Order: sequence, then structure tokens, then C-alpha cells
Amino acid sequence: MSPRDVVVVGGSTAGATVLRELRSHGYDGRLTLVDPEPGTNRPPLSKAVLADASAEPSVLMDHTSLDLEHVRAVATGLDHASRTVFSADGGTHPFDALVIATGSRARRIAASGQTGEAVLRTVDDARRLRERFAEARSAVVVGAGFLGLEVATAAAKAGAAVTVVDVDPPLERLLGPHLASSVCQRAATLGIVFRRSGAELVGEPVRGVRLEDGEVLVADVVVSCVGDEPVTDWLRDSGLEIDGGVVIDDRARTSLPDVYAAGDAVVVRTGDGIVRAPFWANAVTQGRVVAASILGQPVEDPIVDHYFWTEIAGTAIRVVGPVPLVGDPEVLEDAGSGSGLLAWGSSSVVAYGIRRSVPKLRAALRDL
Repeated sequence: MSPRDVVVVGGSTAGATVLRELRSHGYDGRLTLVDPEPGTNRPPLSKAVLADASAEPSVLMDHTSLDLEHVRAVATGLDHASRTVFSADGGTHPFDALVIATGSRARRIAASGQTGEAVLRTVDDARRLRERFAEARSAVVVGAGFLGLEVATAAAKAGAAVTVVDVDPPLERLLGPHLASSVCQRAATLGIVFRRSGAELVGEPVRGVRLEDGEVLVADVVVSCVGDEPVTDWLRDSGLEIDGGVVIDDRARTSLPDVYAAGDAVVVRTGDGIVRAPFWANAVTQGRVVAASILGQPVEDPIVDHYFWTEIAGTAIRVVGPVPLVGDPEVLEDAGSGSGLLAWGSSSVVAYGIRRSVPKLRAALRDL
């Protein structure tokens, strides 16, 4: 029997997917969304929204067609014994099934009390950065992962001289040396400079970074792109198993009965241990799994979807399959200048600098 009261905490990609899937599969019970914001489709923040103010409205989610109650407040606690979620406005929200989709927050490296550190996680963050890049002559980005390179691209295209600082080789941990080297070469054509070092933010407010050798890089804008932290503090006394995120199984079930979780707030327990993969595709696939589990339907989606995409220095990259991509690829289609359809063994396919739909990439992977 389907639950009559479903509470979803967090209305961005994972939570929104749960809500839509429940309604599309005929769920006619009560839906309550607890989230102070409307919900955000975050991937465009570091791409379209950083470049163009007109893109802002397109990333905000509209849940009004789903016949739900939207409580615009932060969730503050969970009492599983009474099946109740508490919110900062004093509200109590009873549930038969609960979905935790609170996502994550940007990790920060500023010292206690130090102001001026910029991050990118929300629409407001993107708006402030876009406005600052428009006036900046120089920028330092700490962190050379996907987000760091996307932010660096936006800053360089806005006219700033950009330095990216990371203790590890840029992108290598994710893409492997072959693609990482090629992407960095393309970024260099925009004037982006890479420095291998740890970094300490300096100034009050922040005005630059100090490298490990003592050199200080002064910049008009300093952005930290050093990962994220699952938002689980409100669950501290709930009895849930939390290990770097809310722990779920292959049906998105947590350690508490009738409590499910999806998206950036979770880690997945697999036969190989704990896995965290905070990509958009996983927020979607886990949201679908949650809905199927709540409704007692067969689960047809994987709990971890090995797909992600990015665009850096004008180069689109779509990956289907696990990363990192170790060794040299087989070139399935050569588009010139290193671009094309590339394969790493029979496990991963990449559209590098060319446009390919996800279904076509998945088909190419099956053909291998």
C-alpha cells in the first residue's frame, strides 16, 4: 500500500525528480516539500548563468503543477519515532515516507571570521560572480576540478587574467592524463595559467592566495572551487547512518524504515564500499529509484549512473562510464585536433569536442 503522506526535504534536482515521478506514476496522496527556495537546476550556474543574466530564470524550478504543499523553511530535525520532520518556522510535518534531498553546500577554506571568499553553489552566488567578473582585471580560482575550470573559463571570457591553483594536476583525478592534458592546453589558449600548489586565502576581505612557497597571488576576485559538503547537520540526532553523507542502498533506502535519500546529500553502499558521486545524473537516477521504492514498484534505474558532462574553454565533454580514464583511448571517430568519439576499453566512451546525445553514447558503449 502506498503511503498517504510523503514529505520531501529539498526541492532541487533529486527532490524535484521524486515529486514528478510520484505524480507521473499515479500517486495521489499528500505531498509536502520542505525547502526555503524554489529549487535550482545547478549545472547551468557555472556555464550559462555566469555568462548571461537572462539565463537565471531558466534554472529555477516550478513545482506548482504537482499539487503539493511547499513549506518555505529550512528543515531542522527528524524524529523517526513519531514520523515527524521539524522546520525552522516552527512547523511539524508528519510523514509515512520521508525523502532526504537536501543536497550539499560549497566547501570553504577561508579562516574563521575571514570574509570575501567567493564560491558558486546558488543563483545568488552566480549573479555576484558574473557581476564581479565583468569588472575584474584578474581572478584566482582555487581548485582545478570541473567546477574550477568552468568558473575559470567564465572569468577569462569576461576579460580577466586567470590563474588556477590546485595541489593536484588539473582534472587528472577525474579525466586521466590524456584528456586532462588536452583540456588544459585548450584552457591555456584563453590565457588561463595553472599553478601546482596548496593555497591559503589572504587578506581581509580576501584579496589573494598564498602559495606553499610563500608567493602571494593578488587578484580582484578569488573563488574557491574545492568541493562540497553534504547537508546533513539537521539529521545529527535522528539515528540515521551517516558516513560522509546519508548512507543508502541500491533502492535508495536509508538505515531507518520508510526514510529514503537521493542526490548530493547521499553516499551509496556498494559491494566495493561507500561511493559518493555528486553529479546531476545521479540526482536524477536516485530520485527515480526513490519514487519506485516508495510505490513498491520494480526499480529499473541504476542507483549510480556513470554519466556527466562539462564544457571548458569552449570544449564540450560528455562521459558515459566510470572515471578516471586511464591510459590512451581508442579513437572511434576522429574530428581533428584531438576531438572525436573516444573509448577507454569497453567501459567508458567520451564525446570530446563534438556533440553526441547521451542515448548515442550509451549505444556506442554497448557496441564495445
